[in-house]
Amino acid sequence: MRFCKKILRKVAVKGRDKTFLCASLRFSLYCKVLSLPGMILSPGRSYVFVHIPKTGGTALSLALEARAMADDLMLGDTPKARKRRRRLQGVKTRGRLWKHSTLADIDGLLPDDQLRRLFAFTLVRNPFDRVLSLYHWLRMQSFDHPSVPLAKALNFEDFACHPQMLTAFRANPACAYMRRADGVEQCACYIRLEHFARDAAPLFDHLGFELHLPVANISDRPRSWQESYTDASRRAVTEACAEDLAQFEYSFNDSPIDQ
Repeated sequence: MRFCKKILRKVAVKGRDKTFLCASLRFSLYCKVLSLPGMILSPGRSYVFVHIPKTGGTALSLALEARAMADDLMLGDTPKARKRRRRLQGVKTRGRLWKHSTLADIDGLLPDDQLRRLFAFTLVRNPFDRVLSLYHWLRMQSFDHPSVPLAKALNFEDFACHPQMLTAFRANPACAYMRRADGVEQCACYIRLEHFARDAAPLFDHLGFELHLPVANISDRPRSWQESYTDASRRAVTEACAEDLAQFEYSFNDSPIDQ
């Protein structure tokens, strides 16, 4: 299956409540970390990179930032990104401008016709690997948010089976980040972290150069996720992340990557 293909799919969204709910759930799960990059929007190279949390997006953002053009907009927290965000003062958008903004969030940042012409892409990751990475990352954090004490207080099985986490996973498949404010899914390239060089080929063609992912933002956790799961936690993540598992052909028995 080719994952890097143009997707413009109309999604039924009843009013704005559903979108705001998903955004709230995303924000309830992931908090800002200082000095990390995030979404990058490049009018000059006509692309937008949407940074889905815990997918290896920090490494890709760093690679893109190293080749940034003068007019690129960066929504991360690196010194370069913070300096450039001054250009966005007073700009009104539909949602919050931060490193994990969705396409719907940035509505108003560019004219609609320009946004729709952008090469939109993102990184995705095996959900079993991603959930385990999130758990270990949260256990190292100290910011004031319910997910942090939850991860610190629970073993991995209870964390992965917790209703709060499962609701967030269910509500936020990868495609939810790639929907514009009008409900249309716009993604020229879903890049599986595990198959970066192959899946990113259309991106390299668009940019005119290749990128290599530096190792970044690593959590202290086992490389192989299978040994960390029980039958209960495996079933819970399988159900909550069913959409991503099916769309990107992931399975529990996939080989881990050294990320």
